[in-house]
Amino acid sequence: MIKSRLRSACALLLAMMPLLVAAPASATADQDTALAPDPIVFVHGWNPDASPWQNLAARFQADGWPADRLDRWSYDATQSNATTATRLADEIERVLALTGASKVDVITHSMGSLSSRYYLKHLDGAAKVDAWVSLGGPNHGTETARWCGGAPCVEMRPGSEFLKDLNSGDETPGSTRYGTWRSPCDNVINPTGSVALDGALNRTTACLGHSALRTDEAVYNEVRTHVR
Repeated sequence: MIKSRLRSACALLLAMMPLLVAAPASATADQDTALAPDPIVFVHGWNPDASPWQNLAARFQADGWPADRLDRWSYDATQSNATTATRLADEIERVLALTGASKVDVITHSMGSLSSRYYLKHLDGAAKVDAWVSLGGPNHGTETARWCGGAPCVEMRPGSEFLKDLNSGDETPGSTRYGTWRSPCDNVINPTGSVALDGALNRTTACLGHSALRTDEAVYNEVRTHVR
């Protein structure tokens, strides 16, 4: 009788083992989310859409970033950078809700640096961005913008009221990890020193054109390390 009861108890314990050791599905999902890299929001410059990010996004995906965490965001580049910043805030909220992440990384090219910095400084963005990247951003203006018109071009001109406000006080607010990349051969950002920010990781690349900052392998490797 005793042996029979012991055998029954052992059988019951063996039957219950999967229930005892298996983590709840929700816990497993939470763990997967925690282990996944931050979603990346790509912010283009004075372009009609986000298509120029195809090369860089493909490299991140090949290196393990899930496709649904690589958001190549398109916006109307003819509007003020302050207006774009409010749209960016909405987009980042959408990405956070979609992925369950607590923060995103933001990678920008050219004028995209300005709207994203406005978001970080004025729209509580620093609390939601882990790492930020500026590839050839006119962070202190570019003389090239004197050759184009419209609100965003005026804002990109050295000494503009927009840039005075953006660069007043702390240029890298919050706990966000800031990084900038500038090329000595950039034919759009003039002067090229405009890109660097106080408090950021500031890197100078090889002799690259403005658009090549998005596609150069060495730049990608450094950016990947920075956002990782």
